[in-house]
Amino acid sequence: MCCFLSQESGVSAEEVEDDAQPSTSAQIPAKIEEGVSPGVQLAFASMLGETPEPPSSEEEGDEEEEDTLSYVDDEDDEDYKVDEEEGEKAEVGLEEKKQQRQAGRGGRGAGRRRRRKKEEEVEDLTVGDVFALEMELNRENKKMMKERRHRSKLPRALRGLMGEANIRYARGEKEDAILMCMEIIRQAPLAYEPFSTLAMIYEDDEDMDKALQFSLIAAHLNPSDCEEWIRLAEMSLEQDNIRQAIVCYTKAIKYDPTNVRYLWERSSLHMRLGEHKQCMDGYRRILLLLPMEDGEHFMQLSKDMAKSYYESNDLPSALSVIEEALARHPTLVSDDFINMAAELYISSRQYNKALQVLVQFAGIVLVRAESESDLTVKTQEEKVVEKTEEEQEKKNEEGATTEEEITAEENSAIKHVQVPDTVPVDLRAKLIVCLIHLHVYSPVESLVQLLMEQSPEEIGDLYLDVGEAYLEEGEYMSALPLLSSLVISDKYNLAVVWLRHAECLKALGLMEAAADSYTKVVEMAPQHLEARLSLATLQQQLGKPECALKALESMYDSDTLSQDSSAAQKELKLLLHRSTLLKTQGQIQDYLDAMITMISMLLKVAMQRAEVSVRSVMVSGKNHLRLMKVKDMQPEIADHEAAYLDNTGKTNVLSREDWWQLLVSCVLTLCEVQRYEEAELLVESAMEFYSFYDNKPRRKELEFFGLSATILDHNYYKAYNYIRLMLMENVDLPQLWNIFNQLTITSQHQRHHRFCLRLLLKHPDNHALCVLCGHNAMVSGSFKHALGQYVQAFQTHPNNPLHSLCVGLTFFHMASQKYVAKRHTLVLQGFSFLWRYVELRGECQESMYNLGRALHQMGLTHLAIHYYQKALTLPAQKLEGISDDQVDLRREIAFNLSLIYQASGNIEIARQLINTHCIV
Repeated sequence: MCCFLSQESGVSAEEVEDDAQPSTSAQIPAKIEEGVSPGVQLAFASMLGETPEPPSSEEEGDEEEEDTLSYVDDEDDEDYKVDEEEGEKAEVGLEEKKQQRQAGRGGRGAGRRRRRKKEEEVEDLTVGDVFALEMELNRENKKMMKERRHRSKLPRALRGLMGEANIRYARGEKEDAILMCMEIIRQAPLAYEPFSTLAMIYEDDEDMDKALQFSLIAAHLNPSDCEEWIRLAEMSLEQDNIRQAIVCYTKAIKYDPTNVRYLWERSSLHMRLGEHKQCMDGYRRILLLLPMEDGEHFMQLSKDMAKSYYESNDLPSALSVIEEALARHPTLVSDDFINMAAELYISSRQYNKALQVLVQFAGIVLVRAESESDLTVKTQEEKVVEKTEEEQEKKNEEGATTEEEITAEENSAIKHVQVPDTVPVDLRAKLIVCLIHLHVYSPVESLVQLLMEQSPEEIGDLYLDVGEAYLEEGEYMSALPLLSSLVISDKYNLAVVWLRHAECLKALGLMEAAADSYTKVVEMAPQHLEARLSLATLQQQLGKPECALKALESMYDSDTLSQDSSAAQKELKLLLHRSTLLKTQGQIQDYLDAMITMISMLLKVAMQRAEVSVRSVMVSGKNHLRLMKVKDMQPEIADHEAAYLDNTGKTNVLSREDWWQLLVSCVLTLCEVQRYEEAELLVESAMEFYSFYDNKPRRKELEFFGLSATILDHNYYKAYNYIRLMLMENVDLPQLWNIFNQLTITSQHQRHHRFCLRLLLKHPDNHALCVLCGHNAMVSGSFKHALGQYVQAFQTHPNNPLHSLCVGLTFFHMASQKYVAKRHTLVLQGFSFLWRYVELRGECQESMYNLGRALHQMGLTHLAIHYYQKALTLPAQKLEGISDDQVDLRREIAFNLSLIYQASGNIEIARQLINTHCIV
């Protein structure tokens, strides 16, 4: 016993004092006490020799409810673990004693055991057993108390201060109560009591923001109070904080997941925020929780959910909800529900299932060919059985027959449809639509005639549904009477009806009537793009190009285009068709106007960076668009990247490749009509566009377009900028150096000298660059530098006559200077290179002229006259791509020769030469 007591001494003294119960050693109750676990009840009864009654279902339910209300942190509490260990030890001890007693009595007879049962049990009941049982009952009572109240995180040392704070609050001393609560929070931040008290204080002071915040903290520290979460959700809604209210309802649902009201309120809040998916998920949970007896609410909620899914274009989810409702409550299906189910199946093109719904729930009977002989109507179950047997037989016989073929064969067997008079006209129309799409036309004609007996003013929407079904299946002649009835009605004389009427007429080949219908559509809906495009195509086919262009006029103003992405996309499609039509008609100026309008929509941001604007000017009595360079642009765009992305979203109706082709076509067309400046401005704007500039091949092509446009526009300054960039990347391309040389000669600018020198330092072996640097040095008077460059070129290409000529001329220029040490040597060297040039070039007008000009420069006029006269007798060379007049040197030769004669006093011969060769 002492040992047993020592084992039980592990219980804390404070718990014994706080939770001590009356001793049971003096009086042992015969009945099972409330609050005691079933295990202890059985042990206690076995010791007393009584047979305990099994607990009722109500008591078990109560115990389960109490277990669900236990604080979630009890299992982590140290005192709770100690109590569990002690309880396990006591139960083990009691079980061992019971086994020993049973073993001691095992050898006795059954009759003697029954006679002395009570006396032996009383004798075996020792004081230790009673004490152990008393301790076990105490622990059970303590456990029940813990389950009935939430475990507080407030230390015992602070409970008095918490009580004092509550007393101060009750007395109205709120400042002191707030200070006390703050001190408790500082020492025990996980206790919810001070936060709850602070929330009540601030709520009394009508400071609802602080009251809500402290209440939320208290609720998070004590999360299992569902009513508190609901109260906080309502407070959040009063402050219009829907998101926070949703969080509060979610917390409440976590601890009470079967509460339909909580789920409904949270779903409503999700719907207010536009969170359709979360709202529908909540409704689905509600459907799972609704009992079978609440079928009407189930069907109504399913209907609302299906409608919401349908409006959000989520047909699979809508169909799943409808199918679940039809399967769960088939007896509660109404006509509206049947109509919605059929509409969803038709929208998802599941016409067989739609027909099955109508047959199963609307009382419609399909009479097939095999059932006409006996005229008996089979029940739904018999039809399903026969259908299954027939399918199995067909699969066994044919094997390769697909399910679609079987369905098609069954549908083709339908000869008649029996529709009860009680079926609404909406369901009749759905039946007609299903039969049309299933190509069952035999019974449809009579159903359509019955439908058309009713006024289109009342059921015009059903007329349109049936007519569109005929159009989809290509039955235009059947659709035309329905659509013609609608277009002449007052209520359904709408643009969409006229559009279907026009499409039907166009398919039947009635072009004039179709054009009239399309014109009616454009008048009633001016912003309908497809109608405008179709009307323009028809007018073009009918030989009315002016009417076609009128149909493709702009639909929106500039303000709408800048704000509405959808409008901008429609306008781009319209302009694209308009530009194509204008080009085929040969109206180039109007074609360019349309192209500039489209491209300016794409390059809006880029044109602002390039300072290019589109202006309307009067040309030949008409307004046309022109690209101009302006300085006073609109206000600078703050975020170019965001503006670029927004503009890209508006122009994504065309791919980048399509836009590139449009840009190239526009540039080439501008050059064809000699609007070179605008072509260059367009290229400059396109170079500022990210998608074109980041694509290296397209950037190179744009640079060539810009170079060509600037040269044709005689804007050599900009042309030099283009050619300079090209040469830096393609220094070994001779064609670029030829263009560069032409530009530098024509522009008469000197800024290319430094560029050539810098480039020569990077590429010292480049032949073209070496010759150009020699020319630049020769023009600037640096003859020695020029001689060095020419000699380098002569060494690499000794058989090129140009290099020999340049070296010889450089020696002559050096010899012609005032202060020269070896003048005669320079002259001899110059003539030696000059004769080499004549040998390489041959005796021609050019070589004789250059030789005579060199002699003329050195003052050897008698020799110069000989070569000038010889050059006059030689014909000019013919070069491909260059006119003869441009390469003929007779005028230059005659003029130089006249100077010599004039200097010698022979004025008559000089005048004769001028009159013969220089006067036109």
